[in-house]
Amino acid sequence: MKIAMAIRSLRKPLLHRTAHLGNPPPLPSFPKLSKFAVSVAARPRPIVASSAALEWRTGERTCRRGGFCSGSSGHSKAPGSCFYSNGGAASSSYSGGSGSSYLELTDEELMRQCEMSTFKSSGPGGQHRNKRESAVRLKHIPTGIIAQAVEDRSQHKNRASALLRLRTLLALKVRNAVDLEAYSPPKELLQILPLKSTVRGSDCGPQIGPNNPKFMLGVQALLDLLSALEGSVSEVAKLLGLSTGALSRLILSDDSLRLAVNELRASKGMKPLK
Repeated sequence: MKIAMAIRSLRKPLLHRTAHLGNPPPLPSFPKLSKFAVSVAARPRPIVASSAALEWRTGERTCRRGGFCSGSSGHSKAPGSCFYSNGGAASSSYSGGSGSSYLELTDEELMRQCEMSTFKSSGPGGQHRNKRESAVRLKHIPTGIIAQAVEDRSQHKNRASALLRLRTLLALKVRNAVDLEAYSPPKELLQILPLKSTVRGSDCGPQIGPNNPKFMLGVQALLDLLSALEGSVSEVAKLLGLSTGALSRLILSDDSLRLAVNELRASKGMKPLK
């Protein structure tokens, strides 16, 4: 008798045994989603120049750097970045006045030729980010060249950075007339040439590179000569006692110099150096 009752109890549906627990709670309802969901983080945003990036559009690529380029080609680099403008024409060089005389000025003398303005700039730092007008913009009145620095919270440091970048831009963008008939390479140019140059004397000392403050003086003299010879690297190499390959390697060793040379050659209808 007991066995039969046990068998009948096993045959009862499971729901009969769990009826005392009540009905299960209903599933939560969710709003119907569209086929495509767009994340807020994925919304398109305007592109802004972080740290006031220096941009040269030369047809080859865009260079962003404070007078130098931080490209991926492994050439010389320098930290920081800046904004460059030359009367709205970033690809044109200024040929008025004397660019070499600008570079020979002291910081105080060069500042007297500039119009300085300050502004607020967003950037990294969280609660310590720039909340005051510590970003500095310098406009060189004689040439119209503009350099700015925003990466530091100190206005004094940004002013020094902007002034240094202005000197670099003056060397790269301002051209001086060259007398080819009685040309003799200036010492500033000889100092950046390889030791194999036949016109380089022993009194020039070791070859200096981009980290030397005098490097841009030599770069400016090289660009002046290249401009006078219509962008011909081979003709410039002859005057400097170098092979065309050796001079090309010097130009390609620094991104800022390479971009300036290619910009100049493009204005003459010539192919860029690679």
